[in-house]
Amino acid sequence: MDDTAIRVDNLGKKYLLSHQQEGRKYKSLRDMMADNVKSLGKRIFGAEKAKNTNQEEFWALKNVSFDIQHGDRVGIIGRNGAGKSTLLKLLSRITEPTKGRINIQGRVASLLEVGTGFHPELTGRENIYLNGAILGMSREEIKRKFDAIVAFAEVEKFLDTPVKRYSSGMYVRLAFSVAAHLEPEILIVDEVLAVGDAQFQKKCLGKMEEVGREGRTVLFVSHNMQAISQLTNRCVLLHKGEIQFNGLTEQAVKLYLHSDRKNSEQISCYRSSSKKRGNYLAWATVHTSEPNGFHKWGHPIIFEFALNINNSQESICFAFQIVNSRQENICHFQICDAEKQYGRRVGVYILRCSIPKFRLYMGTYTLTTWLAEKRSNSLVESLNNICQFQIDMIGIHRPEYDWRPNDCTYIEDASWMDIKIMDSQKTLVN
Repeated sequence: MDDTAIRVDNLGKKYLLSHQQEGRKYKSLRDMMADNVKSLGKRIFGAEKAKNTNQEEFWALKNVSFDIQHGDRVGIIGRNGAGKSTLLKLLSRITEPTKGRINIQGRVASLLEVGTGFHPELTGRENIYLNGAILGMSREEIKRKFDAIVAFAEVEKFLDTPVKRYSSGMYVRLAFSVAAHLEPEILIVDEVLAVGDAQFQKKCLGKMEEVGREGRTVLFVSHNMQAISQLTNRCVLLHKGEIQFNGLTEQAVKLYLHSDRKNSEQISCYRSSSKKRGNYLAWATVHTSEPNGFHKWGHPIIFEFALNINNSQESICFAFQIVNSRQENICHFQICDAEKQYGRRVGVYILRCSIPKFRLYMGTYTLTTWLAEKRSNSLVESLNNICQFQIDMIGIHRPEYDWRPNDCTYIEDASWMDIKIMDSQKTLVN
């Protein structure tokens, strides 16, 4: 017996992109009316349709083929514009393919954008029954699930309010709850979960895991590789509308994280273009455990800085902090000349900070640096968002954190290494 839930064969989706004529920033109302009249005349008099030289063919998907078995939990990943949402719209039968075939065995519930399948004038209660009917469920089946849907969505107070008055978060909570509880054989979820708060996202991931354990098929699109790794057992990696990889999640995520990084050697390195006299950061580098700015969780890492000192001081202090993608300070390090006696001679000082076990959560991080004179209490230089690097937790199944009590920014065994001084005549910057 064939256990295939979804079979996609040579799928392609083409769009026509219209471009304005060169030299025209916009079309006036008169131009639009003239074009419409011309088009109407051609249709009435049977004139041959002129070729529009201002249209371009764009294949959002091309030559896509794969099979998904019943009970599979499949991630659809890829960078923006790879064709993920287009693929889900085709699988959900929202739009038709330009070529190829899709064969689906089972009832599909899709959550592709906020309010998918909801009628804005109907209340939350009415939309629950409407969605159930669309999925082919009887009124009795919906009644049995109704209380669980409402409890999961946490919208009891607004159940009899038209959903057009719901916030985006309320929309998503109710839409996901309906899609997950009405027992579809195939559940398709796009990045829409990013609208919800962290607690709700965790709740949704738990529900999707439960759906998968029950033997139903889950298709999940997300840019959150931690969620993809947690939820799915295999992935389809798309790149510019084509399948780049179709296989185990761990391998797919590694390819995703390392793709499109041709110039990534410069990502985790900063070099000043300053020609000024005075004191400033000449360059900074993050020595990660992997090439191209990627770092394995728990591995040693070294942060290296070169301070150009033209005006010697006895009270120089250098500090840097690690900042996450939401611009939140994760941890902070500083070193003053009272500890290592640097900056008291003119030259270039190389400072290194070593962390033997670097244990930050998976994500993208940057550095913020400060150079200050403590005696005068003045800030000499401050730099933001330099030396981007990324933490990779793939393969880490049971991490053991060693945090100090009441201190979420502590990193174990961080230490400043020896400080070297170079002759200032040996220029390190262009």
